[in-house]
Amino acid sequence: MFIFSDYYGNCVSLSFADHPFSKKPGHVWIVCRYKQKWLLTDHPKRGLEFPGGKVEPQETAEQAAIREVKEETGGIVERLTYIGQYKVGGFIVKNIYFAEIKELCQQSTYLETNGPVLLDELPDYLLADERFSFIMKDQVWACTLEEIKRRSLL
Repeated sequence: MFIFSDYYGNCVSLSFADHPFSKKPGHVWIVCRYKQKWLLTDHPKRGLEFPGGKVEPQETAEQAAIREVKEETGGIVERLTYIGQYKVGGFIVKNIYFAEIKELCQQSTYLETNGPVLLDELPDYLLADERFSFIMKDQVWACTLEEIKRRSLL
């Protein structure tokens, strides 16, 4: 288990165990790859970030992850892998997934985002890069990337 502060100083607990904080999390965050590139979304206020959002009452976390990727990027998930879970401030729990995207579909709207952004690489030091959302600027991303590599998912 990892414990640290996020960009705004909130306490974050991160684990790559099987649902250590909640069997029914309220949120999802999906690290996406499409054709050897990182697939992010461009949030108009926060900046570049991986897709994510709330789990609706009628859906599972996996269904929410697939829906959020489609809504925010137009991506069609081919394979979804549970990576871990993190808790922010003691009450927000998010499942982390790794998604392999089989295709990107052009959409008339990407809901609350400006749509997909494909990057060959992500900067090593995201904290200093103003293009990226605060969501990308804590240890969740760095630890998750290491876990994805450890599992040989890239």
